[in-house]
Amino acid sequence: MHLVTVTVSGAGHLQVVLPAQTPTTEAATTVPEKGPSPIAPEKKELLWGAGAFIVLAILVRFFLFPRLKKGMDARHELIRSEQEDAERIRAEAEAELAEYNAALAQVRAEANARIDAARQTLEGERQARLAQVNSEVAARRSAAAAEAEAAKAAAREQVIAAGAQVAAVASQRVLGRPVDPAAARAAVEGAMSAEVS
Repeated sequence: MHLVTVTVSGAGHLQVVLPAQTPTTEAATTVPEKGPSPIAPEKKELLWGAGAFIVLAILVRFFLFPRLKKGMDARHELIRSEQEDAERIRAEAEAELAEYNAALAQVRAEANARIDAARQTLEGERQARLAQVNSEVAARRSAAAAEAEAAKAAAREQVIAAGAQVAAVASQRVLGRPVDPAAARAAVEGAMSAEVS
């Protein structure tokens, strides 16, 4: 079994060297034949590749890209319309919120005004009732004082009458003669006036 060494020179020559033999003669050196290049494509391949690219470019340009652009435009329009709807809804919500806040402020102002009016009405009613009660108390006091004075005068009159009768009886027993009831009364009234002062 022999190993073969194959080398390619920079000029495109192929050299085959067998290990058992050494190249000593020109016959041993083989000049390769020119064949197809493994890197450069053939003209047929270039034509087929260019034709396929042109067909693909025409398909993309006239069929696929318009559909893609149409889909992108539709999606863009949908997003734009949804964004406009969202902005409109947000503006409406802000307007409704402003109306609600204004109505709430108005209701609070009305409630405060009603509370103040009710407070003033209650204060007026309280003052009127208080004045009425005070006048009733003053009337009852004066009536009670008048009754007390009348009772006091009646009691005084009874005391004077009883004192005059006792004084008249006592004077009659002491003096042995009847005493004038008017004089006994005057004496009792004088004694009571002296005690009071």
